[in-house]
Order: sequence, then C-alpha cells, then structure tokens
Amino acid sequence: MKSSVRGGRSAVRLFGTLAVALSLVVAGTACAAGGQPTDENGNVEVGDPQPGGSLTVLLDAGFAGGWATGLDPATSNTTGANLPQNAAIFGGLFTLEPGEDGEGGQIVPNQAEGYEWSEDGLTLTVTLRDGITFTDGTPFNAEAVLWNWIRELSSGSTGAPRIDLNTSLEPPQLDQAFLDDLFAALPEDVDRDALNGRLNAIRVVDDLTIEMHLNAVNGSLINGFPGANLNLIASPTAYKEMGARTFSEKPVGAGPFIVTANTQSQRLELEKNPDYFKDGLPYLDALNFQSAAGDQVLYQSLLAGDGQVVEGLSSVTLIQEARNNPDVQVVLGTPTSPYVIQLNTRKPPFDDKRAREAIYYATDFAAINKGLFNDEGEMSQSFTASGGLFWHDTVPGYREYDPEKAAEIVEEIGGLTVRLGTTDIVTARSVTTALQTQWEEAGIDVQIDAEPLGDVINRFLAGDWDALLQTAGAWDPSVGIGVGVRFGSTSPFSGAPLPEGAANAGDAIAQGLTTELDDMLAAAIATTDDDERFEVYQQISKYISDEAYAPFGMAFSPAQVMKKGVHGPGLDQPIPALAVNQGVLYDRVWIEESAR
Repeated sequence: MKSSVRGGRSAVRLFGTLAVALSLVVAGTACAAGGQPTDENGNVEVGDPQPGGSLTVLLDAGFAGGWATGLDPATSNTTGANLPQNAAIFGGLFTLEPGEDGEGGQIVPNQAEGYEWSEDGLTLTVTLRDGITFTDGTPFNAEAVLWNWIRELSSGSTGAPRIDLNTSLEPPQLDQAFLDDLFAALPEDVDRDALNGRLNAIRVVDDLTIEMHLNAVNGSLINGFPGANLNLIASPTAYKEMGARTFSEKPVGAGPFIVTANTQSQRLELEKNPDYFKDGLPYLDALNFQSAAGDQVLYQSLLAGDGQVVEGLSSVTLIQEARNNPDVQVVLGTPTSPYVIQLNTRKPPFDDKRAREAIYYATDFAAINKGLFNDEGEMSQSFTASGGLFWHDTVPGYREYDPEKAAEIVEEIGGLTVRLGTTDIVTARSVTTALQTQWEEAGIDVQIDAEPLGDVINRFLAGDWDALLQTAGAWDPSVGIGVGVRFGSTSPFSGAPLPEGAANAGDAIAQGLTTELDDMLAAAIATTDDDERFEVYQQISKYISDEAYAPFGMAFSPAQVMKKGVHGPGLDQPIPALAVNQGVLYDRVWIEESAR
C-alpha cells in the first residue's frame, strides 16, 4: 500500500505522487508569467493592488452558475456550489486562506475574531469582530448569528450541516421580539421541538460572543465552516423588511459587495460595499457573475471580452488551449475530491453486491484519465486527494479493472441494466460516455442521464437513481460534500444502506439507528487528534471498498482562467478546493488598470 502523510503535505508528496499535480500548477503559473518578472520562489511579481474597475466572472450553468433556489443561506440548496457568490455577498465568519508557504491552506477567522473550545471539547465559543455592520446599517452581532444559525439548521436546506447539538440544556432567556422575528422567518411546518432544542444548545453570551454546545467532540466543525451555510450571516432586519422571496434574490450581508440586480441562475450584479469592515477593501468597484452553458461557451465568452475570469474550467483541451494563449492566465489548484460512481444499494440492481462488484471490475478510470485528462488527473481509490487533509490514495483489497470478471458476474446475475446519471457539465458528460463504452463491453446496458444540478439534487432526494457520477471528498473529508454526505446512511446524497430496522432516513434518525459505517464516520470526528482521525479514515475507505459501494477515479482540479492583469487569492494564488472548485476571496481580487 502506498504510504501517505496525515493532515497536510510533505516533501515526500511534493516529489513523489504529487509531481503530476504540481507540474500542472507550475505549468499554469509559468503560462501566467508570460515573461513577467518573478521573485526568488518563481512567483510572478505583480506589484501592489490597484483599486477600482469592475470584473465579470463566468460560471458554469451546470454548477456554480446555477442558483435556482436563491441565495438566502437558510433556504438555498446550492450553497456549496455557489461559493463565489456567497464569498462576495456575505464574506464569511471564517475563510480558507492560502498556506503561508504557498502550499495547502489554513482556516482563518474573518468576520469572527476567533474561536475557542472548552477543555472537554463540547462547547465552541465564537467571538465576533467589533464594529461590523450589515450593508443595511444594522449591527452584525451575536443575536444576528443566532438568528441565522437557527434558520440555517431548521429551514430544510440540503446545505445545512448535521451537528450533534446538546439540546438538553435549560432554555435560555430570549427576547420575545427576537423569537417573533425568528419564527416568522421559518417554515410554517418547522419542527418546534427540534427548534427549541437548538435554541437551548446555541446561546448568546454577550453582544459579540456566541456558544454552541455539542453532545460529542466534533474535530471537523471549524474546518467545515467555509463551505457551509453556517458561515454566511445575513441581516435579520433586511429579511423582515423584504420578505422571503425578495430576500432570496437580493440578500443583505456584511460582505465586500452589495447585490444590485439578480436574474436567478443567469446574472448577478454587485457593487462595492463602502462600509466594508476591512480598510481599503474590496479593491473592485463592481463585480458581476454571469452564467454560461459549458466550458466551450465559457472560454469563448472570455475570449470575446464578455468576462475577465472563468472559474472552474475543467475541459483539459480548453485548458491546454488557454495555456497557449498569451492573453490569458491559467492556474490549477491541487485537487481534493476524486470522481466517484455512487451506487444506490437501496434498490435493484445495486442492492445485489455482485452487481456492484461488476461495476468495479468493468470500470477503467486509468484509461479515462489518459484519454480525457491527458494522464493529468490524480488517481485515487478513496475519497481523498492530495490537496486535502488525511490524504490516502490506495486501499488494500480494492477491486481493479478486470473486464472478463465483470462479464462473468453480469452473466451470473442474468444481465445488468443501469441508469447512469450526472450533472450536466461537459467533463462529467464525457466521463459518463466513456464509462458507458467500458461497461457495455462487459455486457452492461447503460442509459445516461445528464441533468442540471437542481434536478440531480431532486433525484437524490427522491431516491430515484441507480448510479450517479459525482465527486466525493472535501478539504476536510468530513465536511461539505465529504465522505459523510456521500456514504452516511441518513444523508440525502447517499446510496449506502439504511440501518437495519429503518424504513427511511428520517425513521433511522428518529429511532437513533446507525450502520457500522455511520459509527466509523462518527468516530472520524470524535477526536481532534489528527493521527487518530487519519486511522479511522483509512478504515472507512476499506469498508467502502470491501462493500463495493462506489468505485473512485481521478481527482482533477478545474482551472481558474483569467485575462492577464487579474489577481487575487483563489485566482492566481491557489487555495485548496473546499470541494470541487477552489474558493476565491473576492474582497482581495483586483485588476490592473491596463487590463480594465
């Protein structure tokens, strides 16, 4: 088994298995240099940021460019995909910043001033920076955070994290006007008992301090903030004045930009927040997000001058074309999330382990990596990749490509017909087409369904799927669309078996039923010791492999492609991808005057 390191990057990885990924970064940076002077580390010297100008960012309609359920953090179902818009509007309590040495990343308090765990690890205390206001002029304080966190955990968003709160504490004294406003902002059918329990567990200490009380240690909670809706704090006053629908279209936060116009899933226009809490920021006067269908349209729109940045270009052919274009910069981050074929074990045909094994043996991801990604993807047999924490890419006993064995199994079970779904983006469609060819060679009949992200989410929620090509994993594997979301029995995005005796996920939660895999997933965050967490993640990988729940493939970090003269963290300064695309810290993005 290949060795790896825990919780970060090492020289071994830099010069070993990561050579390919790093060469891409170097290649991208070299292309970005375009003859510009570099410092002693080879980084392009870009000079001091220049304030002013406007920027249009082009986003794939099949992922980040879709926000059909709006941008209210409590009710959006695409929070994890809409990181660009959220970073611009809300900023965030915490941010994932570039590593100090240019490698990896680190969690940094942003609107939060800091955080502290109690000695027993069961109470998280977050302090807020003094003097921050929402863009409607109202205070950004602990009561506003409480209003947001309760809504975000109670409004039914699929982006809400699952946190084991200690709901048994004595009810706190809360202002009746606050409660009235909170209840008015929640669904009419909200579970009142669950809501009251959350109000017991999340408590305002003073104007700038809030506590979250847990039943068990959660070693990944802070790491999960930058990709979760809990990180996004909206103005309660603005919500009350605007109403749910208008607020979801023009939410009010305390981030670097203010929403001025929004056509859902098409175009979002923002202007600079003149009262932003960081002096001198943001640099840009205006920021727009434009949705476009597919990599080819995105890249051509960039060349036509319809935008200055493409976030998350994944077509290898176009990335190479961009590298050869002296007018643009290309930067790849290190990947965190491999492709995975999730198999729905809760219904035929994949309730039969033999059918799942046939998919493993029929799948040749190495060939797809070579054919579609020029061998530049990083192969993995688990839910991690080199840009994230707790990376391990091989798993003992993993079933590798063996088409003859696949064909034997298909014959033994009397044939196999599969609906293979995916999000409707060009790279995912190409991968599913290649899989279809491989599987049909093993005698498997395949129907491909490529659908918008919202439809894929609805298919997950309805359980109406056989196999779905997705990505799995995150910077911290237990947060975001990490291993718990893909394989926890009560996650709406999981195809792993339900606990014995449970009729559905809600029933499992109500009865407190878990699977062996659920227990391992819980153990992975039940400690803050990274060595212990790493050992449990290895056990989880082997369990998923042994049960043949989902074959993994290549991890590939989409490229940030920019016109020359655009700079900022997450663009020409790589940050590990929280899930699929790397985040961009838009308050520090700037554009050279000569490029405007």
